[in-house]
Amino acid sequence: MSTPVPPPNQPYDAQPQQGNPYAAQPGQPQPGQPQPGAPTGNPFAGQQPVGAPFGGGAPFAPVAPARSNVGLGILVALVAALVAAGIYGAIIGATKHEIGYAAVGVGAIVGFAAGKLGGRNPALPVISGVFALLGVYLGQLLGEAIIISKQLPLSVTEIFFDHFSDLNTVWKEDSDFISVLFFLVAAAVAFSTTKKTSD
Repeated sequence: MSTPVPPPNQPYDAQPQQGNPYAAQPGQPQPGQPQPGAPTGNPFAGQQPVGAPFGGGAPFAPVAPARSNVGLGILVALVAALVAAGIYGAIIGATKHEIGYAAVGVGAIVGFAAGKLGGRNPALPVISGVFALLGVYLGQLLGEAIIISKQLPLSVTEIFFDHFSDLNTVWKEDSDFISVLFFLVAAAVAFSTTKKTSD
């Protein structure tokens, strides 16, 4: 008894393409290829990248912290007060008069230095005002020393450092309401300048 031999073609091979639902149709993509416009599993695919909220630059960019360096502000304010005192004293020694604009300049120099480098710390305007008072005081003492040095055989440094108490006594005797006014003006200018330059 002989074993039947199966036909050479498989059963589905003999079917026409129209009868095979899995056969590729002309103009259709092959199985496994993504169809145009079909979702790929990414819900955001095909969308344009969105920028920062409200039309800004980089999304959620960190905000730079307000600069505040009290130590640096105090240091530069003190140095500025000493420099301004030297200029103020030289003006007084040369003119033998206290000039109001020079006192304003002392406050402006101190306030600008403190605010520009110290930042927005609320203590800096007060500190710069105190340093402006110190600058005016030392400037007036230096001016007195320069004037006295022209009358005595002593140098300015000798009068300022070796005879400071006598120099301070002479300064008190020569001070008047205008001298006090210059102190107040310098402190006010330093206070306001510090606040303006720190913004």
